[in-house]
Amino acid sequence: MELIDLNRHGGIGANCHFIRLGDFNILVDSGLHPKMMGKDALPEHAAIADRTIDLIILTHCHLDHLGSMPLMAARNPHAPIITSLPNTFLAPRMLRNSVNVMKRQREEHGIPELPLFHHREIAIFSRQLYGQRFERGEIHTKGKDQVEVILHPAGHVIGAAAVELIYKHRRIVFSGDILFEAQRTLPGAHLPTGKIDTLVLETTRGAKARCPETTRATEVDRLVNSISAILERGGSCLIPVFALGRMQELFKVIYEARNFGRLPRCPIFAAGLGMDLCNYFDKIRKKTRLIDFDLQMLERMRVKPLEFNLRPGRDLPQKGIYLLSSGMMVEHTPSYKTAAALLPHPKNGVCFVGYNDPDTPGGQLLADPEASHFYFDALEYRAPIRASVEQFDLSGHANREELADYAVQSEARAVVLTHGDTEARNWFCEELKERMPESKVLDPTPGERYTV
Repeated sequence: MELIDLNRHGGIGANCHFIRLGDFNILVDSGLHPKMMGKDALPEHAAIADRTIDLIILTHCHLDHLGSMPLMAARNPHAPIITSLPNTFLAPRMLRNSVNVMKRQREEHGIPELPLFHHREIAIFSRQLYGQRFERGEIHTKGKDQVEVILHPAGHVIGAAAVELIYKHRRIVFSGDILFEAQRTLPGAHLPTGKIDTLVLETTRGAKARCPETTRATEVDRLVNSISAILERGGSCLIPVFALGRMQELFKVIYEARNFGRLPRCPIFAAGLGMDLCNYFDKIRKKTRLIDFDLQMLERMRVKPLEFNLRPGRDLPQKGIYLLSSGMMVEHTPSYKTAAALLPHPKNGVCFVGYNDPDTPGGQLLADPEASHFYFDALEYRAPIRASVEQFDLSGHANREELADYAVQSEARAVVLTHGDTEARNWFCEELKERMPESKVLDPTPGERYTV
């Protein structure tokens, strides 16, 4: 098998892998780097410019895996884009939002090449989407050659899939992004078991061990207790959330906590792409039964849109829970603007529920717990930090011990590391070489060709 990691910047970036199995040229994911803009955010597609892609596989709909796929679809119009059934609903919607974001970036940052694609490319991409049920293999042929593709639920977010390719009795597995623990809306991963030839493994959380006493359930309990304490002291609670997956899970957490009397009834405000995605989640539930999310839950909680004008430093006019995108409190988003109003007032609180990149405003706010002020650069406002600021581990990624255990039980002849920063990959290299001495552990250099 020939393999090229096309994520040009390495780390957690524009996820994209090219593999050649016999006569088949296969592309797994094609994302955009979340910290880059313009063409610099793209995978190194030029490294495979001379190849015609036969199959394109999409693991899930986060933009670091999906974001540049319309470009590859346009270049390979006859290649089916194989993905799970939920992703056939979600992918076009996520891409349309991405076009709008890129148009705004063009104006704000003066990048004339943006957007990288338009709605017509999304329409072409949508026609190539091929929905496949989980754990039902489908065989694709090319001349006398054939490969079987099986998708397995990866737990990370609705529609997330691990990809199993069976070629001449060899099993190649791309983990995608994995979460083994069940979420309130979604079961945990159910990955292929038994001996695997080659495992391409995510390493997102490799840099840090999780406390053995900490589980998703204990973190949800801790979060509910913190929200309750903020509301009982007369404050508002801001929860910055990722639009796809985390907002919907938090709605379920809050709904259940209120029903069990653990949270007082109060106004709930929500804003951002995640609110529109709630409608898609409801449709996916009705058509596939793969997710536990009912839109009527929002109606019962009387969730309100964020309609009032926010001003830095002026406290929120209505006390309550604010469930707003983005999860990392990126500039110009509802959570960023709301934090600037909420942070100076001691009764309020901010509850982060997942990973925050150190270079984002959310990551910078969390970096120094002793800081007395925080500067909102996009608003030119220096806010005193008087509200409580906490972080809860509700990540959509499995911890490193779980991933290492999965690799060991697979008895893989080769393990290829992906989707992780240098420190995370280094931990996996050392751990797996010690526990799997007979296996080859490869941390590929972006753009280089490997025979695996």
